[in-house]
Amino acid sequence: MLGRLFRWGVFLGLVGLGAFWFVTMPQSVSDGELTGLTADAAAGQQVFTAAGCASCHAASKAEAGDKLVLAGGQTFPSPFGTFTAPNISQDPDHGIGGWSASDLASAVIKGTSPDGQHYFPAFPYASYAKMTPQDAVNLHAYMQTLPADATPSQPHDIGFPFNIRRTLGGWKMLFVSESWVLDTDDPQLQRGRYLVEALGHCAECHTPRNALGGLQKDNWMQGAPDPSGKGRIPGVTPAILGWSQADIAEYLNSGFTPEFDTAGGHMVEVVENTAQLTQEDREAIAAYLMALPN
Repeated sequence: MLGRLFRWGVFLGLVGLGAFWFVTMPQSVSDGELTGLTADAAAGQQVFTAAGCASCHAASKAEAGDKLVLAGGQTFPSPFGTFTAPNISQDPDHGIGGWSASDLASAVIKGTSPDGQHYFPAFPYASYAKMTPQDAVNLHAYMQTLPADATPSQPHDIGFPFNIRRTLGGWKMLFVSESWVLDTDDPQLQRGRYLVEALGHCAECHTPRNALGGLQKDNWMQGAPDPSGKGRIPGVTPAILGWSQADIAEYLNSGFTPEFDTAGGHMVEVVENTAQLTQEDREAIAAYLMALPN
């Protein structure tokens, strides 16, 4: 009797392990999914800017043109450990110079590395999951024009059990979705939604997280504790912000608030990026924020 129970226990354990292994399997974007898409590097530059790639992946304290040398090395503390931005320059050995368009698309849209490993969600693929394949192809084309740098990527400082990458497949099932938070048919709001919810990944900072690190969509853009443990990131819904649509668009261009204060902290980098977008895109972002529930 005990032997039979033991065998059944082993069998069920193996079935459970197999199911876990299957559902947590990393997903990739295949070359076939990008077939027929023509790369546009100029459009890719706008994707790169809106997504804030240089803000995280430039070397610490890089200035001006050096911000396009994506050597990595900046650190990002969190309740789960400290993450270090990797080198994503065009160096073929220490960067991503050997990546195909589908490799990059898999990374940003699926959160999967070329060798089939889950990326940690400090890389905001939970937002980039809504990026269009065309924008991923354009981004790849633009990044190929950037310089190479041979600085080795540094490891993350993540303790057990958060360093078990396979479990991130379950995390993705729970918290990564291609559905939009704001439901709208308005073209301007749809553009703003794409910039805020997808490329700009604004909610990654401005929305609180649950115990597993997933965004609390019921509190969308209502502010959150700073992941470093120091201070709080403000909410940007209409009732919390109290600005007009024109105020928001101007802030995204100049960094000046309606009270004649200026952007500070990480928002300095964000405004540097949004200032390079078109006026229409800044107005679309402002319109989206004004359309959020209070």
